[in-house]
Amino acid sequence: MQQNETKKLKFHVMSVEKTTPPEGMPGDNWHCYVIGQGSSRIEGKKPGTLKTVTEHAETVAEDLNLRMDRGGSTYAPRKKV
Repeated sequence: MQQNETKKLKFHVMSVEKTTPPEGMPGDNWHCYVIGQGSSRIEGKKPGTLKTVTEHAETVAEDLNLRMDRGGSTYAPRKKV
């Protein structure tokens, strides 16, 4: 299979749901979001409406995909050539 035929897995928002605030945090309008790529999952909590938290999670997923398109995260081990 040629390289251009392989499909890269992209990060995407898997879910956004209403949740309780983290301990010690004020407010009652918190949401938990899950961003996934294959078997990888990133979970976060953020205050705000369902719409604003969903938009935040989509932005995070897009940022992660841009990093992957540039060759990975700055925190990932360097590739040996």
